[in-house]
Amino acid sequence: MRRGGIRIQYNAPVVLSFALLSLGVLFLDRFTGGRSTRALFSVYRSTFNDLGTYPRFVLHVLGHADYSHYIGNMMMVLVVGPPLEERYGSRPLFWAIVFTALVSGLVHWLFFPRTALMGASGIVFMMIVMSSLAGMREGCIPLTLILVLILYVGGEVVSGVTLADNVSQLTHIIGGLCGAFLGLSMRR
Repeated sequence: MRRGGIRIQYNAPVVLSFALLSLGVLFLDRFTGGRSTRALFSVYRSTFNDLGTYPRFVLHVLGHADYSHYIGNMMMVLVVGPPLEERYGSRPLFWAIVFTALVSGLVHWLFFPRTALMGASGIVFMMIVMSSLAGMREGCIPLTLILVLILYVGGEVVSGVTLADNVSQLTHIIGGLCGAFLGLSMRR
């Protein structure tokens, strides 16, 4: 029998570390007047001679425009991420995040030369779709997956066509597609 008080457990190391690193990047952004985010934590068209180009393909998911942007993404990461990390393991979830960041960073770099991309919304969509696939059984398509694809990804397609805002709906769609691919390939 244990005596004593309650312990705080670092229960989802990849998810918690991702959230804390993103918060640290946000503080660094404020401290450097945005220079750190421009240098490393947003992806934009730059030459391959610029050594910062390569890490930005992945690190852009740690950068956020402001606290509300950060909170909007991290609340979903902190809700959806821990069950995924428990189901698939820390290392596979880490590589799923890196894969999704790299794919969305490369697509943005290739097709949107005049804008910069930052934020974890692609990771959020990847996690949402992966979590809807987590309970998939052989020969069955979960209704939750269908609803997620219709509501989230379908909504992003509609928003991308009808809205002119600073939100990258394509990144959300790419995150959802990466989540479907990874969720199907990582099923046990």
